[in-house]
Amino acid sequence: MAVKATNRKPQSGNDRSHANNASKRTRKLNLQVHRLEDGTKVRITAREKRTLRKDEKMAA
Repeated sequence: MAVKATNRKPQSGNDRSHANNASKRTRKLNLQVHRLEDGTKVRITAREKRTLRKDEKMAA
């Protein structure tokens, strides 16, 4: 099982129709499983995974 390693939470708000009616909605996170160099698995957002990949490329 992967460990959740992000502090982000789903966003909540309203969906608005053309008639301006409001209904509650949540925007869920795009969580991905990422394996670290030491072999542990963590669940991070796709944006964080992309940032890690870019940092690894800059370090090499």
